[in-house]
Amino acid sequence: MKLYNTLSRKKEEFKPIEEGKVKMYVCGPTVYNFIHIGNARPFIIFDTLRRYLEYRGYDVTFVQNFTDVDDKIIKRSHEENITPEEVATKYIKEYFVDADGLGIKRATVHPQVTDNIEQIIAFVKELEDKGYAYAVNGDVYFDTKKFKDYGKLSGIKQEELEAGARIEVNDQKRHPMDFVLWKAKKEGEPGWASPWGEGRPGWHIECSVMSNRYLGETIDIHAGGQDLKFPHHENEIAQSEARSGKNFSNYWLHNEYINVNNEKMSKSLGNFFTVREISEIYDLEVVRLFMLSTHYRNPINFSDEILNQSKAGLERLYNAKEKAEFTINNLEDTKMTEEEAKLQEELASFRQKFIDAMDDDVNTADAVSAIFELAKFMNSNITENSSKEFAQKALDEFKELTGVLNIVNKDKKEDILDEEIEKLIEQRTEAKKNKNFQLADEIRQQLLDKGIILEDTRQGVKWKRA
Repeated sequence: MKLYNTLSRKKEEFKPIEEGKVKMYVCGPTVYNFIHIGNARPFIIFDTLRRYLEYRGYDVTFVQNFTDVDDKIIKRSHEENITPEEVATKYIKEYFVDADGLGIKRATVHPQVTDNIEQIIAFVKELEDKGYAYAVNGDVYFDTKKFKDYGKLSGIKQEELEAGARIEVNDQKRHPMDFVLWKAKKEGEPGWASPWGEGRPGWHIECSVMSNRYLGETIDIHAGGQDLKFPHHENEIAQSEARSGKNFSNYWLHNEYINVNNEKMSKSLGNFFTVREISEIYDLEVVRLFMLSTHYRNPINFSDEILNQSKAGLERLYNAKEKAEFTINNLEDTKMTEEEAKLQEELASFRQKFIDAMDDDVNTADAVSAIFELAKFMNSNITENSSKEFAQKALDEFKELTGVLNIVNKDKKEDILDEEIEKLIEQRTEAKKNKNFQLADEIRQQLLDKGIILEDTRQGVKWKRA
């Protein structure tokens, strides 16, 4: 398996620190609002990477944090007249609602900043003791000049960074690119006792501390959106490696941005959508398929037209699965024929295409294509004349591959028909038996008006929602 490492700027063979185990950290949300569609992309992509690693037999420890103390949370608490803790609790709960809709698996650990204050203070104190941090009036800053490799992730030299930076009047920092590790408490803000006075953590320090606490000083994979590469991940590297003297993460993965109708997503343009808003129009499984249909390192364009294409594609996959299940349920328990044994080789090729794609830097776009090819194969080769053994093998293959991407795994038949519709289907069946075809057609139209499509097959009546 190869992964594109942002740090080396090339694809590298993936070799975990410990054989058979993977330690993975993905930056989570700041919980002051519902997550937006831009947040959803890294959460879906790196959830899929985690699932694929588990599919390949790795034991994955997956950590995704919640930033539950932040300027935006404090501002929202004042707006809603509740405590910052209540804001965070509210939106952590809402995150899980959206994450469940998007098919995102719970992390092994979901640490919160406020549960790690003691560890953060100890971490900052170590940096200060080693000469990498300095305190000014209750604030503590990281001295970027002391860390010679600063800028190695983004590839930007310190001189270039400083040229574009401004020092505000009364700025306490020694150098423009120094960043805050600990902030002195201000009026109306939460604070914790520390060697530098009451205060709270800076943003960058939290991920280093929680990664260190739950995964150790060196991890296998650190991932997030392209927007986190600089300064967040750059600063994580600086403070982590300055403290430990060890490599922080062996592989850095970053997904590209989302555009909305070919424009960069922003509140000012009015093209900023939360996942919750989108869920009112589309099933969030459609959003998951949409995200997986483009390679994570390519920009992706979000529009109604493209989402509708994903919706239609998802429906095709469900139809292939349900057609196969219906056919299998009506087949005799028969063994594979010689002709079907030859078809098995073609069946096996879809899995290999899928694995080759995912092994090539998590190429979910090609993996999704392999699944669509498999669906087409099933539609052509699972018929009322198939052996049950062959048909079941094809369906099992389909379920295995879609399961890795966590798509097409809902049982649509869970949408139980209400009594009125069940009665209409029975009446139509009876009308056909009595050769009352006019009544049968009228009932079919009634059902269609209620969003139920009927399909008469040799095995009986199939139905689906329009």
